[in-house]
Amino acid sequence: MTRVNRPEGTPAGDRAPAGRHAVVIGGGLAGVTAALALADAGVRVTLLEGRPRLGGLAFSFQRGDLTVDNGQHVYLRCCTAYRWFLDRIDGAALAPLQNRLDIPVLDADRPEGRRLGRLRRDALPVPLHLGRSLATYPHLSLAERAGVVRAALALKRLDLADPALDDQDFGSWLAAHGQSARAVEALWDLVGVATLNAVAGDSSLALAAMVFKTGLLSDPGAADIGWARVPLGDLHDRLARKALDSAGVRTEVRTRVTSVSPHGEAGWSVQVPGETLEADAVVLAVPQREAHDLLPAGALDEPERLLSIGTAPILDVHVVYDRKVLTRPFFAALGSPVQWVFDRTEASGLRQGQYLAVSQSVAQNEIDEPVAALRARYLPELERLLPRTRGAGVRDFFVTRERTATFAPAPGVGRLRPGARTKAPGLYLAGAWTATGWPATMEGAVRSGVDAADAALSALGRPRPRHLFAEEAADRGVPGAAVRGGLR
Repeated sequence: MTRVNRPEGTPAGDRAPAGRHAVVIGGGLAGVTAALALADAGVRVTLLEGRPRLGGLAFSFQRGDLTVDNGQHVYLRCCTAYRWFLDRIDGAALAPLQNRLDIPVLDADRPEGRRLGRLRRDALPVPLHLGRSLATYPHLSLAERAGVVRAALALKRLDLADPALDDQDFGSWLAAHGQSARAVEALWDLVGVATLNAVAGDSSLALAAMVFKTGLLSDPGAADIGWARVPLGDLHDRLARKALDSAGVRTEVRTRVTSVSPHGEAGWSVQVPGETLEADAVVLAVPQREAHDLLPAGALDEPERLLSIGTAPILDVHVVYDRKVLTRPFFAALGSPVQWVFDRTEASGLRQGQYLAVSQSVAQNEIDEPVAALRARYLPELERLLPRTRGAGVRDFFVTRERTATFAPAPGVGRLRPGARTKAPGLYLAGAWTATGWPATMEGAVRSGVDAADAALSALGRPRPRHLFAEEAADRGVPGAAVRGGLR
C-alpha cells in the first residue's frame, strides 16, 4: 500500500484512542470531509482512495508545463459547507468570492452583431437586488423581463419540503408560468444548466427550485461566485492531505477496496490487496454504482435503486492562444454552442499567451466526439464571440471528458437518493448523489460527508466537533435531505 508522507514524529492516529476506528472509502470531497470530521472528534481514521491523488472529480493534472483542472469548478456564497471545507484546509484565500455577483452574458447570434449583457446584483434586499440588472438585461424583451419577475415570485413561494415537486419537471413549470423559449435559454437555463447539468425540461422541479431559491432568492449575496485562483489539486489534494495528516488520518492512495463485510457483533472488515482492515464504522464515499457493488446484503432496501440514479457528462474544451484574447475572468454565452468560458492563464502557470477553458454541461451529444471535430466547432465559435482570437495563434487545443460527472437531476431522482445511514449498523454513505437536497456540486459532496460523519459519531458515542459545519435549519426541510455552487 502507498502511504501519504506525514511529518516526522506524527504517526497516523496518534491523536485518537485505539478503541474506535473508522475507515472512509473514497478520497473525493465527501470522503475527505467525513475523514476530517471523524478525526476531529477523536476517532482513529483510515482513508482509502483508489486513484493516486485525492479530490475525486475536482482535480488537476500536468500537460507539459501547464497545470490543468479536469473541468472548471466554481461555487457560490450560499455554498456554506464548501466554504467551511476551504477554511478547514486553510484554502479559503486561494478561492475567493466576487465582491458582488457579476456575470457578463454575450450573445453573438444577433443581426446587429454581438451584444453584451450583465447579470449583476445591487446592495439591496431580495428581490430588489437583481431589479436593475433584470430591467436592463438586453437579451430579453420588456415583456419577457416582466414575466421572469412573476415566475421568480411564484418560485419563491414554492415549499421545498413538498415531495410532489420532485415528480415535476422544471421546464413544464416554467412554461405554465408564462416563460418563453427565449427566457428559458437566456436566463433560466443559463444558470440551471451550469448548476444542475440538465436543461429545464430534464430537471426535477425540486432541485431547480432549491437552486434558484437558495442562490438568487434567499440573500442578496447568495449567488456571488467564487473559484480557485490556483489549480484544484492545490486545494483538494495538497492542502487536503496536509489537513488529514495534521488530524492524524492515515491516508492510503492507489488502494482499491475489494470488499466490505460485517465482522463480529458490531464491526466491519474492509479488504484491500494485501491487507484487511477492521473498523467500528465504515463510510462509503464512492460513486453510486461502486457503492452498490460494495454494499453487503441487507444494507439498503432495494439497493438496485442506486443503479437507477442516472449520470450526466461534462466536457471541457481547453485552448491556449499566443496572446491575450479575453479581458475578463469569465463570461457566459448565448446563441452559441459555447456555454461558459474562463481564463485559466494564471492558475495554470502559463507565462505567455492566454489559456481559456470552455465548460460544457449537458454534453451527451459531444462527450465522445473526436478532438478534431470539437476543434472545428469551437474555434470558430470563439472567434465569433471574441474578435481578438481572429488573429491569434492556437498553441494548444485539447479536451477533458467526465462521462459520469454528475448524477442526472431528472424528475423522481429524489426518491432514489439514500440518506447517510444504511440498515447495517456502522455503515454509512456519502457522496453528492446521496440525499443532500442539493444537485451534484462540491457543496453537496461536502454536506454528504458531514452527514455521514454526524451519523457515525452518534453511533460511536462521540461528541460532534464544535467547529464542524453546522447545517442551517432550513436545509433540513429540503425534500430528501439526509437528517441536510452553485456551479460545479
